[in-house]
Amino acid sequence: MITLATKVTILRILLVPVCLSQLIYYAVGYADGAAKEWHRLLGFWVFIAASLSDAVDGFIARQFNQISQLGRVLDPIADKMLLMTVVILLAVNPGHAFPKLPLWFPILLVSRDVLLIAGALLIHVVVGEVKVKARIVSKIATLFQMVTLGCVMLKMDPASIAWPLYIATFFTGISLVWYLFDGAKQFNSVVNLKV
Repeated sequence: MITLATKVTILRILLVPVCLSQLIYYAVGYADGAAKEWHRLLGFWVFIAASLSDAVDGFIARQFNQISQLGRVLDPIADKMLLMTVVILLAVNPGHAFPKLPLWFPILLVSRDVLLIAGALLIHVVVGEVKVKARIVSKIATLFQMVTLGCVMLKMDPASIAWPLYIATFFTGISLVWYLFDGAKQFNSVVNLKV
């Protein structure tokens, strides 16, 4: 049975192409000199709704004891789909429709996730079970990544975009180091037992 929390997560996944399509329609229209602001605003509000649904599904899962294996798998997938598609689109910035987002920002986000997935696969193969602890720094990083992207979608001035961008960068880096440290501990505990 699919829980309400998992249904909210599935809704977030379904909102990703809606958000992306609206931002692309706006960017293409902007490049052609015929941008429709409602595309940009709809993309922004869908992004906000999808971002808030992350907190909603977590609250429902904890409050009503609806934590499920499917939810554990889908929740991070939904988060990554939303963030990665939007951050890559805004960094590529077709038609220069949005304020410039530095290319190193999506590179950092994608590299962090690739390293974490590769590490998790390695631990799974060697150890058999991957234990992931939710870290507050990771939640703060995600929050400020979303704030940064929202500011870009609203076409705010560079100074207004800079502060959440650098906070997101700082906490993304800290969370990467922390997760790598956790992974190394799991890996070494088994390797040391076998030696």
